[in-house]
Amino acid sequence: ILLESLEYAGLRYRSALESHEKNAVAKKYLEKRGLSPEIVARYGIGFAPAERDFLSDKAPAETLKALIKTKTVSDKYERLFDLFQNRLMFPIRNIRGKTIAFGGRTLGDDKAKYINSPESEVFHKSSEIYGLYEASQANRQKERLLVVEGYMDVISLAQYGISYAVATLGTATTRQHIEMLYRTVPEIIFCFDGDRAGKKAARRALENSLPQLVDGKHLGFLFLPDGEDPDSYVREHGKDGFEQLLQKIVPLSEFLFKDLSTDIDLQTSEGCAKLVRDAKPLLIQVTAPTLRLMLCKRLSELSGLDQHELEAVLQLKYKAKVSGREYKNTPRKQPATPYYWLIFILLYQPDYVQKL
Repeated sequence: ILLESLEYAGLRYRSALESHEKNAVAKKYLEKRGLSPEIVARYGIGFAPAERDFLSDKAPAETLKALIKTKTVSDKYERLFDLFQNRLMFPIRNIRGKTIAFGGRTLGDDKAKYINSPESEVFHKSSEIYGLYEASQANRQKERLLVVEGYMDVISLAQYGISYAVATLGTATTRQHIEMLYRTVPEIIFCFDGDRAGKKAARRALENSLPQLVDGKHLGFLFLPDGEDPDSYVREHGKDGFEQLLQKIVPLSEFLFKDLSTDIDLQTSEGCAKLVRDAKPLLIQVTAPTLRLMLCKRLSELSGLDQHELEAVLQLKYKAKVSGREYKNTPRKQPATPYYWLIFILLYQPDYVQKL
């Protein structure tokens, strides 16, 4: 019933965008952003009028109870009121296409430019990704996903034919996000602004990605020019111009050591020691054996330490994993004797004694 109530809300919002008497501001905003009716329909964009009881006034009793439970409608005060008012509405869908929450962009002068639905039984923002369902529908055999920062970044890129963009929901990238993305594609590209805040967000994404990496999965970073975001860049340069930027993707290993080496003088022993010290907690998180070996090799080149010496300093222990089981370094057993195998055969096939 919670999902049904949210679907009801989404239908009301979409209907209001088409026919509500006060929808002019919302339509003008969409036209200004150059969004086609097809893209608006694909992402289910709607409009929440500036009315306190737009949803609660006409909702059936059971639906209203569910909307209150998801906090789409609040009963905090004596009179019911809608959470979203005078906002452009973006339904947040799970991987099965069910609406589980909403994001709303103000069409007025609200202090909060964007707000999301509060968490509920069906919505946990740390593990949900905006646009993943739409990207999956548009690209059945997709090989990569581009992770951007906002709803409009995702939608503007889709408008220009780049339909593999997704976004986190106003939070830093979590391990749950990474795990979900890697279940969908083998390559993730994080797209951030090139400023200090963008680099900080990229570092956080890197740290949360390391434990989820396995050999054969790829992670890269794309930093936009100063003052640009995906929405503004693709509108100015088009699809071809934006995809040319993809030639400048920074691989995980390059970004990791470039970030760690910032403000470190690698021409000094002290600087090299600091690099190794700072790299240790990150490399320990890498469970992909080949990737960790290659990262250690690169760290060895930068620090000047022999690779065996480096592994000893980092105290990295490699464990082979097969089907989730870890095999310890146990003493090797002596080969079985012919008598052992003969007894073994007789235990399993007693009739074999006739052939001896």
